[in-house]
Amino acid sequence: MIQILMLIVIAIIVMYLIRRNFKRKSKWHKPTEAFPTAWRSILTQYVSFYNHLSEEEKVRFEYKVQEFLLNCRITGIKTEVETIDRVLVASSAVIPIFGFKSWRYLNLHEVLLYPATFNQNFDLTGSSRYIAGMVGSGYMEGKMILSKPALRHGFKNEFNNSNTAIHEFVHLIDKLDGSVDGVPMHLLEKQYAIPWMDLMSKKIAEIYENRSDINPYGGKNSGEFFAVTSEYFFKNPELLAENHPQLYGFLEQIFNQDMVSRSLNSGIIEDKDPCPCGSGKEFKDCCGEEQYY
Repeated sequence: MIQILMLIVIAIIVMYLIRRNFKRKSKWHKPTEAFPTAWRSILTQYVSFYNHLSEEEKVRFEYKVQEFLLNCRITGIKTEVETIDRVLVASSAVIPIFGFKSWRYLNLHEVLLYPATFNQNFDLTGSSRYIAGMVGSGYMEGKMILSKPALRHGFKNEFNNSNTAIHEFVHLIDKLDGSVDGVPMHLLEKQYAIPWMDLMSKKIAEIYENRSDINPYGGKNSGEFFAVTSEYFFKNPELLAENHPQLYGFLEQIFNQDMVSRSLNSGIIEDKDPCPCGSGKEFKDCCGEEQYY
């Protein structure tokens, strides 16, 4: 009898959460104001993806950043949420879905920003505090937790294949079909699902056999493999295409983006280079002069 009552209570809670999320979905806000200049400076200084877009694409990227922040709260837990944090969280959300003009994150309404890594119980103290990002479930449904240092490191360090925030947003995309299993059915055509799963199994085996440059964490399961290789795809696409051409081809299809053509690794902005924002000034005297960390 007690178990039945517990199941009824759980069902009521789930229904409440679904109804609450449905109401949020119906109140979608669209940008009506000009994109803030300070935000553009942050994008120019820290988001390589943005800097390699055409002018028309940059306008669309900025719009999607604004739209995301109008519809998703960024809440600091024992830490201050600065402008750069808001812009980088939004950029992390936009990058994976930039190939889909009408995409909305209807399964997310709040990102909790933590001052450090945390454990499975979301605690900042105690043991096993190794988690830098997590997509919520159960009573945390509709929320994401990110470590602020990990968020910033993902954009500060352009010479590795990792970006924690992008990783978590890929999990969120994957979860839209009901499970985080590495097969994003909303993006992957049905006829390619089995070949994709076969390729994941093959590549995970290579990780276990120490025959892969893919982050070993991707060997944990197919969901983590998809998120880890997506980080690789968006951070270092040319190397991924060279080392794993079939994998690159699938991710290009899934995200509807040809990342190699963006040439993210083609040059680093030096202090005396013209600022990418188009001001005509040298980078060090324009966007490179402002410090947000």
